[in-house]
Amino acid sequence: MELVTPSIGLVFWTTITFVCLLILLKKFAWKPILGAIYERERFIDEALNKAELAKVEMARLTAQNEVLMKTAREERDLMLKEAKTLKDNIINEAKNQAQIEGAKLIEKAKIEIDNQKKSALIHLKSEVSSLSLEIAERVLRAQLENKEKQQELVNSLLKDVELN
Repeated sequence: MELVTPSIGLVFWTTITFVCLLILLKKFAWKPILGAIYERERFIDEALNKAELAKVEMARLTAQNEVLMKTAREERDLMLKEAKTLKDNIINEAKNQAQIEGAKLIEKAKIEIDNQKKSALIHLKSEVSSLSLEIAERVLRAQLENKEKQQELVNSLLKDVELN
C-alpha cells in the first residue's frame, strides 16, 4: 500500500475553494437558513403561547362551566323545593276545604234530621191526640149511654170540684 501525500497546491486550492464556499454560503445561504430557523422558532413559540393561552382559557371556561352547573343545580333544587312546598300547600288546602265541606254537609244533615224529627213528632202528636180524642169519645159514649152512669159521672166530677 502506498500512501499518497497531498501536494501543497491541492491543499491550497481546496482551502481557497472551501473559504469561498463559506463566504458564499454566509452571504447567500446562512441568512435565509437562519431566518427560516428563527421564523420557525418564532412560529413554535407563538404556537406554544397560543396553546398556553388556550389551556388557560379552557381552565377558565371549565371553572365558569362548573359555576354555571352549580348555579343550575341550586336553582333546580330551589325549584323542586318550591314545587314540593306548593304541592303540600295544595294538598293541605284541599284537605281543609274537604273538612269544611264535610262539616257543612254534616251540619246540613243534622238540621235536616232535626227538621224531619220535629215533623215526625208533630205528626205523632197529632195522631196521638186524634187517637186520644177518639178513645175518649168512645169511652164517654159508652159511659153516657146509661142514665145511671151519667149521673155517677156528674156526681164524681162535682165531688172533685168541691174538693179543689
